[in-house]
Amino acid sequence: MQNPLLEKFEFPPFSKIKTVDYKPAILQAIELARQEIDSIANNSETPNFRNTIEAMELSGETLNRATSIFFNLNSAETTDEMQQIAQEISPALSEFANDIRLNQHLFERVKQVYENRENEDLTDEQNYLLSKQYKSFARNGANLSPEEQQKLREIDKELAQLTLKFGENVLAETNAFHLQIDDKSLLEGLPDYVKNQAQETAKTQGKTGWIFTLQAPSYLPFMQYAKNRELREKMYLANGTKGFQENAFNNEKNILKIVNLRHQRAKLLGYKSHADYVLEERMAKNPETVNEFLNDLLQKAKPFAEKEIENLSKFAKKTEGINPLQPWDHAYFAEKLKQQKFSLSDEELKPYFKLENVINGAFEVAKKLFGLQFVENAEIDTYHPDVKVYDVLDAQNNRISVLYTDFFPRPGKRPGAWMTTFRDGSKVNNHQKIPQVSIVCNFTPPTASTPSLLTFLEVTTLFHEFGHALHAMLANTTYESLAGTNVYWDFVELPSQFLENYCYEPEALQLFAKHYETGEIIPQDLIDKVKNAANFMEGYQTVRQLSFGLLDMAWHAADPSGIDDVYQYEQQTFDSTRLYPVMHRTNMSTSFSHIFQGGYSSGYYSYKWAEVLDADAFAYFKENGIFNAEIAKKYYTLLSSGGTVEPMKLYENFRGKKPNNEALLKRAGILR
Repeated sequence: MQNPLLEKFEFPPFSKIKTVDYKPAILQAIELARQEIDSIANNSETPNFRNTIEAMELSGETLNRATSIFFNLNSAETTDEMQQIAQEISPALSEFANDIRLNQHLFERVKQVYENRENEDLTDEQNYLLSKQYKSFARNGANLSPEEQQKLREIDKELAQLTLKFGENVLAETNAFHLQIDDKSLLEGLPDYVKNQAQETAKTQGKTGWIFTLQAPSYLPFMQYAKNRELREKMYLANGTKGFQENAFNNEKNILKIVNLRHQRAKLLGYKSHADYVLEERMAKNPETVNEFLNDLLQKAKPFAEKEIENLSKFAKKTEGINPLQPWDHAYFAEKLKQQKFSLSDEELKPYFKLENVINGAFEVAKKLFGLQFVENAEIDTYHPDVKVYDVLDAQNNRISVLYTDFFPRPGKRPGAWMTTFRDGSKVNNHQKIPQVSIVCNFTPPTASTPSLLTFLEVTTLFHEFGHALHAMLANTTYESLAGTNVYWDFVELPSQFLENYCYEPEALQLFAKHYETGEIIPQDLIDKVKNAANFMEGYQTVRQLSFGLLDMAWHAADPSGIDDVYQYEQQTFDSTRLYPVMHRTNMSTSFSHIFQGGYSSGYYSYKWAEVLDADAFAYFKENGIFNAEIAKKYYTLLSSGGTVEPMKLYENFRGKKPNNEALLKRAGILR
């Protein structure tokens, strides 16, 4: 019986794939890849770059395609069956990855090429790939004894299952909670679009009234606008207790197991901690630099944040008699105060941000910067009716990439927003394989009466993910593993956060911020309000982000074996960043998917690190014009180089100097 995942295809054949195809395809693809690796390891020829390093780079293509499709859909369009398959195949994939990294014959060949690299006429990119391959072996146990290697295998196998389980628990808790309201008076303060969407949600579930969920397009506006304080508290606690309740989805034991296994793994490999292991391959290099960076920003931002909360508390007491202010009050009163200070609300802005217009705006910014065009292609297969596909053309009308977009929430999609690839770009032996890139979000869907109108936060989120997508789409590297976003994690957020800056610039907003009914371009006074409000509560937001980065480092930069209470350890860590009273019933760690399921363990600081880079980079454009062709050309080189050059060198080549905190602190209004 034919399996579509094992056949040759240019684009993923989603409509042909059945859930039952995944496991046999991936297991068979593992065996095919294993044979390829064995062939390289047992090659009788003298090891050289072509027959060893490049051969390894080109191996496992069938496996890579099958797993990218499976795991991307497990995030965007999952089912109970897929989650079960993920649990079953993850140990096999982890085992295979270890089989490669712990293959002594293979390592000896790589080591021989590495030690004799000066005898080969290698390009800079080939040298970079060789160094990356060699370090990958060394960092993953190639120099360990057989007994230690076996221990490493066991740890990796268990970690693969635990991190998956963590994510499944968060998704289950997110989907399990519904706030059903039948009394219309309890909806006071909520805009029509929020109520309409809640009504649509109720209808799709065959229920009456209005249903609110923990999905961002439902949760965030509820917390921002709902006047009923008891219901805000109920929503806040539901969100803050994901993975922290006495039920089958509790993540406390999973966290303790994950951090202890990560620490054991790092020690086995000769590192002081998991953070030391991770940061060796980051711009920051070590935990001390990260903690110094975070605490330096905290010292500067916290006084501003405390003043902001003090003013917000006074405002809440004066307007509605609330005292003391609690975390579930923050978004509501911040929105009220923002409206009073700036006469600006999402309700006023949303009509100018119809989803289709914002997408076209992102495309237009890319055209003005890099000469790109995006042409919808209905012939390419998709995995859901909501998904659209675009051919990405360069200035000479060559197709350089394909972009998939998937914007609306549904039960099978995990919360949040992300960019991913079904394949990265490459051109080995002049055989070009274009990147296949995907943006997945959970935006406010259209209703029966209105199109999808985005909040300003959703607009910046779209530009953020599109910035990541540009990094992948503009790849101009020979090797796939060095293309696009395959860079250090504390560099990967630069392109995404950089592009968000265009959402505040009149010259960019006028390209796409048009009223969905009248076509009127967003008025200048509204643009001015957006810019003036950009720094509203920036001290609070900065401290909040820093608290997450410090929590990540607390879990991963020290020996966790003495930690037996997830809640107490988190509270202790949050002491230095606390702006609100202690919440005895909530926990952040138990749903902190970035560090316990995603790739951000010991790397959450990178959001702030990249903000320093993006503020400094955009300041360069601002000084010379936000669409300056000469600077855009330099920035194109930064993006298209992917992971072929050390990030700091790449940045300095673009900017002409090292970055510093000044541009970020000025932009945030923290430094005058």
